[in-house]
Amino acid sequence: MAGVVEITDLTKRYGQFTAVESMSLSIPSGGIFALLGPNGAGKTTVIKLIMGTLKATQGAVKVCGLDAFADSISVKSRVGFLPDEPVFFDYMRGREIIRFAGQLHGLDRATIRARTDYWADRLQLTDALEEFAENYSRGMKKKLGLICSLLHEPDLLILDEPTNGLDPHGTQVLHAIMRETAAAGRSVLFSTHLLDQAEKLCDRVAVMRGGKLAAVGTLNELRERFGAVAGLEQLFFLLTESTQDGGAAAAETATAA
Repeated sequence: MAGVVEITDLTKRYGQFTAVESMSLSIPSGGIFALLGPNGAGKTTVIKLIMGTLKATQGAVKVCGLDAFADSISVKSRVGFLPDEPVFFDYMRGREIIRFAGQLHGLDRATIRARTDYWADRLQLTDALEEFAENYSRGMKKKLGLICSLLHEPDLLILDEPTNGLDPHGTQVLHAIMRETAAAGRSVLFSTHLLDQAEKLCDRVAVMRGGKLAAVGTLNELRERFGAVAGLEQLFFLLTESTQDGGAAAAETATAA
């Protein structure tokens, strides 16, 4: 059965620089999938390729069976995306921004209003909905972006460093939303540097290194493959360190597997 995202032999080059090289990956439906890697590993490029905002140099990306680039408008109707740094029109109020996002997805005003009120209450953003976006803190913008990404109940929710800027309550609610989304049969793909959160939340994990896929699987599968390693943090360093602890050899073995 095809996953919600199917990546086949994916390569993205910028001139002589290769950001992603020969990557193949399947993200299953109905779970939480973590995309991990050090800075510059290619995670953000992969997300942009899935979103259809970048065109692959070679290979294919399919989202819900659709070509991510050629069918990008249809893909965006099936995907909710929260970037690391959401950007909004400063002169629009929070409620206006959410309403605009809902209208882009073809939702009627009553549905937009009901879902806005529900999510704003849950994320403790109700009192700020009539404020202009320029007055929002980083955490408030993160919550506003999350509401916009959830409004149309997407099949795939993509979160890039989602807890940056969130307070403990917001982080707790976000984690609950991720679990609820997966339990409802939809999918969550998130990129994070917080390995303890990834270990606690994800069903499967993919680790990137130098634009390549170093390993993919459940935590138990990766532990079995690389020996008695206690946690995700140790696995991460094993797979991403090029000169220490056999990292390069491990990455090559994982890619071959």
